Amino acid sequence: MEKDLKKLRPYGDHLDDGKVQISFTLPIPPSDEAKEAARCYLEKLGLRYSLIACMEPMGEGFSFFVGYGYAEPTVDFTAIKVPKPEFPLLSRDELLTLAREKIGRQIVVVGGTTGSDAHTVGIDAILSMKGIHGDKGLEYYPCFKVINLRAQVSNSVLIEKAVAAKADAILVSKLVTQQDQHLKDLKELLDLLREETRLPVYLLKIVGGPRMDHKIARQVGYDAGFGGGTKPSEVASYIVHELVKRMNHEGKERVEGQDKAPPKKKGRSLLGWLGGGGEGS
Repeated sequence: MEKDLKKLRPYGDHLDDGKVQISFTLPIPPSDEAKEAARCYLEKLGLRYSLIACMEPMGEGFSFFVGYGYAEPTVDFTAIKVPKPEFPLLSRDELLTLAREKIGRQIVVVGGTTGSDAHTVGIDAILSMKGIHGDKGLEYYPCFKVINLRAQVSNSVLIEKAVAAKADAILVSKLVTQQDQHLKDLKELLDLLREETRLPVYLLKIVGGPRMDHKIARQVGYDAGFGGGTKPSEVASYIVHELVKRMNHEGKERVEGQDKAPPKKKGRSLLGWLGGGGEGS
């Protein structure tokens, strides 16, 4: 099977046939005429031999369709470039060593799902001890002090919590994207952060969500964006590496009054890590 990556086309029944499946909704009730209207719409999209395989009612006066057709356009896969955060992915022990030697204190991470978005699955997967798919969250790393504000956090509250905790990084999770509400919320937060003087200049601003990526995050004005499937260990590696780079560049500029000494009475794991004796010492 020889693939032409310069002329990439969908695979359906055989290589390069261009067959695609499309699902969509029309604001009309199910009928023979509605099904034909849906098929005609596929033709207007440029699909050859279009057909509607499924038509189901979707609320009063609406119909949901699944259709098929053959597409002609191709994509040059060899020319595709996707912006991604650049950082080496280290093991947990390697990461803890780097944080201890280059930063020497806990890194404060404040995260939450902002706006009216009530979903916590994303922020919990990255921050909580449990993590996701066997990849432990940031709470599992003694080099992090994690504050999870959960969901429906206003931008102003997120900032006040970050100031109070003397945050090094904020993580914003956005799942609801209807009418680009996630972008509006993110831009508002960024405007507020630009006016905020109580946070360090090296503050990391990270956003994640199933419909987010690094390119969108950078376009909005954030430092990094992580999409669906991101592992907590990837976010952990990015935070440590980027903070090391920024704090060295800024001369380890800190918020006024922030204590460089490690917090006291935080348990053997944290003290053992700061002492270089390993997580369990």
